Amino acid sequence: MWIFLALASALLLGVYDIFKKISLKENAVIPVLAGSIFISAFLFSCCILLSHTHPEIMRRVAFYVPSINWETHLSIFMKASIVLGSWISAYFGMKYVPLTIFSPIRATQPIWTVLGAFLLFSEHLTTLQIIGITITISAFYLFSLIGIKEGFSLKNNKWVWLIILATLLGSASGLYDKHLMTNYDRVAVQVYSTIYQAIIMLFILFFVWYPQRKKSTAFQWRWSIVGIAIFLILADYLYFWALSQEGALISIISTIRRSGAIVPFLYGALFLHEKNLLKKGILLIFILIGVFLLVV
Repeated sequence: MWIFLALASALLLGVYDIFKKISLKENAVIPVLAGSIFISAFLFSCCILLSHTHPEIMRRVAFYVPSINWETHLSIFMKASIVLGSWISAYFGMKYVPLTIFSPIRATQPIWTVLGAFLLFSEHLTTLQIIGITITISAFYLFSLIGIKEGFSLKNNKWVWLIILATLLGSASGLYDKHLMTNYDRVAVQVYSTIYQAIIMLFILFFVWYPQRKKSTAFQWRWSIVGIAIFLILADYLYFWALSQEGALISIISTIRRSGAIVPFLYGALFLHEKNLLKKGILLIFILIGVFLLVV
């Protein structure tokens, strides 16, 4: 079951990336990110309140948030900090890099997650799973080479470096998630990490962005920011659910989840008319083959 939950999470994550691209077009990065987090935090605050006043109802809808101790709060705060660092880097990178380059580079995240899963959790894969991961990761690597041909190389583009940083932090977050799901309630992790992200973003918004706002891109409110919040909540809910299942492998879940890059890729190809679509399309087929082998 956890594989199908990961697949559903990947598709929702792909839609989430589209809403991000729409929201960031000629728009200020920090307020867009802050707005989406604040919306998520408000919805989760309602879940916390209702979990205290109507616990049975919240258990039935599978959004019950249990009380947690300070040690758990500290662990979740660490996760929130890692994720927020990844998001800030990814948002800035996405604003200036085409989707058909951004998504595949972000999708190389499983390389580091698989390596970490072997080293930290001693996860063992079947031959078919190894073949599937190898095909998928190889396709992601070739995607990055196409990006270099389009002028988004490591040497001369700082936005690509931010995407790489976001990818490494995202991988670290995924490995840490495996630890959290083993020891803590999955809903509590998702809810309180979002609350802590909102608190951190409040400081960044008013003490970093606001004093410098006139020197950077102006902020415009867009309803797509609500879409960012909603689809991330749903994608992460299914992701944590998958990761909490018995026998779930973070190496497999991470690879499947990154295949959500297919969705924004198609959006970039069909609606933004980005370059080198034939080569990218062929590599996309290999990604689908790799994911199919993982599911099998």
